[in-house]
Amino acid sequence: MPDADAPASYPNPNPNPDPRAQPRGGPRPPAAPAGEATLDAALDAAPAAATRTAGARSDGPIRSEADALALLRLLAAGGSSAARRALLEACGGAAAALAAGPSAWSQAALSSAQVARLRAPAGETLWREAGWADDADRRLLEWLTRPGRQLIAWTDPDYPALLRRAPNPPLALFVAGEPGLLWHPAVAVVGSRSPTPAGSGNAADFARALARSGLAVTSGLAAGIDATAHRAALDAGGLTVAVLGTGPDLAYPRRHADLLARIAAEGAVASEYPPGTQARPAHFPARNRIVAGLSLGTLVVEAAERSGALITARLAAECGREVFAVPGSIHNPLARGCHRLIREGAGLVESAAEVAAALAPVAAELADGLRRRLGAPIDGGHAAVIQAGQDGSGPVSGDADPAPAQADFADPDYQSLWNALGFDPTGMDELVHRTGLTTAELSSMLLVMELEGRVAAQHGRYFRNR
Repeated sequence: MPDADAPASYPNPNPNPDPRAQPRGGPRPPAAPAGEATLDAALDAAPAAATRTAGARSDGPIRSEADALALLRLLAAGGSSAARRALLEACGGAAAALAAGPSAWSQAALSSAQVARLRAPAGETLWREAGWADDADRRLLEWLTRPGRQLIAWTDPDYPALLRRAPNPPLALFVAGEPGLLWHPAVAVVGSRSPTPAGSGNAADFARALARSGLAVTSGLAAGIDATAHRAALDAGGLTVAVLGTGPDLAYPRRHADLLARIAAEGAVASEYPPGTQARPAHFPARNRIVAGLSLGTLVVEAAERSGALITARLAAECGREVFAVPGSIHNPLARGCHRLIREGAGLVESAAEVAAALAPVAAELADGLRRRLGAPIDGGHAAVIQAGQDGSGPVSGDADPAPAQADFADPDYQSLWNALGFDPTGMDELVHRTGLTTAELSSMLLVMELEGRVAAQHGRYFRNR
């Protein structure tokens, strides 16, 4: 688990704003539907660095190789990030911090282990000890030369304001796509890796509506609810940000490589790990704190009692952010985590409009921070190049939900119908859509399953009985 240190105060993201600077022009997000326009004022106040689409890039300075490699050394030092943030602030940048020497490192309260790592030569041993690729330095420099890549350090004015205010913010972010989107008002949409069909449908509906209201959708690119939310936001013409537990060039699971490339092209991908870093169990809880820290609120759609989504919700609460949960059937094991959150004080929501209305006041506060961010340049480019690889056979992290019990049918059509049924009543038309079977076929199969006691019917709608 990451260290839980937090700075005593949060620096102004732009301590010396230029009063002559004006917000840059750019297209607004999709128009909000009726009843969901409560965020318009806050979005209007945001500079185009946060509201422009990925197609309208800005030009900005590129970090020097020396500074990028120095920042990589500071990241590899590990340990408390608060001490390294203090060192960066005292020296003004990574290269200066590395050149300051052991005396300055000790004055910044770096531990003896951190000092030893900073004194160690850069190379395979250092990168391997940090859990990265053996050639992390070469990979980073190559990655930064490609369009649409940026390394944002704690001392940069482009560092996201909301994340700066969260407990234990990362020392730096590797960003592919449009880094300005990390400033955009966003909602984290998270949940089970093995959702029910109804859960997937709810995630898509909420993400589409949130995207159309002008909010960005943040998630972790995991299987299940995460991927569904990302796709729905993009399909709605909205904005989405994926936070990874790998390097910014690697998707986990690997089958999401195409989705990762699309998000980098149309939204933003962020990671605190350098290019080439593979998935590790500890990376995913750490990733969740960034998902929560970048978002005004976190919406849990479907989650078991022991779920990574609940970790994200807890971290959001620790950031002082809103937490929402979608209720479900009392017979659905993947609804129990949401019900637990609601009992503990999370907002019970049935529509995206309720989420947007609850977040309007905090979005206005973010707008004030964005006004102080006027005119600072942000570099951009095109889609990230994704490394090919085989899809993982299962989750690396410990935040996976247990899959709901599945009946084992010899007939694949019966198995398909069972998988399509949820714990909430589902109509025949939806079952036809989910299975591809005809109404006549489904009717006879449902009758057999009713007689076996597996399925119950209520007002012409069907649901699992066990």
